[in-house]
Amino acid sequence: MNAIPKTLKAHDEVETAIAGYIDEFIALRRDFHQYPELAFQERRTSKIIASKLSSWGYEVATGIAGTGIVATLTRGEGQKRIGIRADMDALPIEETTGLSYESNNPGVMHACGHDGHATILLAAARYLAEQGKFSGTVRLIFQPAEEIGAGARKMIAEGLFDRFPVDAVFGLHNWPGVAEGQFGFVAGPAMASVDQAVIRIVGKGGHGAEPHRTVDPVLATASFITALQSVVSRNVDPQEMAVVTVGSIHAGTASNVIPDSVELKLTMRSFSDSVRQQLQQRIPALARAQAESFGASADVDYRLGFPALINHAHETGLARQVALDALGSDVVESGFRPRTASEDFAFMLQAQPGSYLFVGNGDSAPLHNPQYDFNDAIIAPAARYWVRLAEAFLQ
Repeated sequence: MNAIPKTLKAHDEVETAIAGYIDEFIALRRDFHQYPELAFQERRTSKIIASKLSSWGYEVATGIAGTGIVATLTRGEGQKRIGIRADMDALPIEETTGLSYESNNPGVMHACGHDGHATILLAAARYLAEQGKFSGTVRLIFQPAEEIGAGARKMIAEGLFDRFPVDAVFGLHNWPGVAEGQFGFVAGPAMASVDQAVIRIVGKGGHGAEPHRTVDPVLATASFITALQSVVSRNVDPQEMAVVTVGSIHAGTASNVIPDSVELKLTMRSFSDSVRQQLQQRIPALARAQAESFGASADVDYRLGFPALINHAHETGLARQVALDALGSDVVESGFRPRTASEDFAFMLQAQPGSYLFVGNGDSAPLHNPQYDFNDAIIAPAARYWVRLAEAFLQ
């Protein structure tokens, strides 16, 4: 098994206790990895999680947003309530790691580490139930369907914070390329919004030998893609962030036939609502103008996805200080920068104060890659962190 990172402070009772049963949780993480389940299909995963939480004495509510779970543990007379969230779903990716615990579900794998996130929270849950020193209420939220941006919204719509009120909510994500076991904190915008657009540029098809008798949508599309670069470089404030990506283009089937239409799929990311609105206005207008300049037309289906994930300053400061006090300054990444990936935990932070933090996965394959694997060495320190955060919040 991988060792606990040596950069942590000298052993305390939390670290010692978790180290005593960490092999059990590493095995559990690998079991989750071996049997991944897509969004809203996390039935096996949810059943295992609920069973373990119940056995440790939590009051467990299941069936929220289908497969979601909220586990509650109250101790003492404290009135404060902390929420900690982990996601559970996998991705529609064919795994190519060749690991002994490689996915048994063809075309599905835990390529983002949600198997690890759920395991970290379970390891912390066991300690909090058996030895946690707090007065108040811990609510553990196991969320489905993060990967499609629907799970958090659905849990909230089904009364998550009405039925299970909290004073703050926290979550974490592993991050490849950040040193193993290093923690990162960002106040304010920490992850980007993400929206999608499907654009269909419609012309008039015909023979490739007689282009003058056609309205070539491929040429109009090429001009639009080139002009699209001006949105970030000339419309968005240079001190703001925006990313516009054309990820898919489909047109025609033969080299000597000009097609009737071209379909493009785009994603747009930003850290601020003003830039997000600017992209939503500018990109459809540019698509239509570029198409019309060639005698073609553009149909635009612009779909709003996740908002930017905005961490609350007070809760982020507390979360960072807990890491400094409990784990040591050498484990807290200085100057950790926002990530341009997206997270539907953003919806929870719109509903409640809180913070989303990061823990280094080391030199692993990138997220959403068929070679990715969660680093088991970070389960223990991350679980220890959740324990210390809950205890500090519920002093």
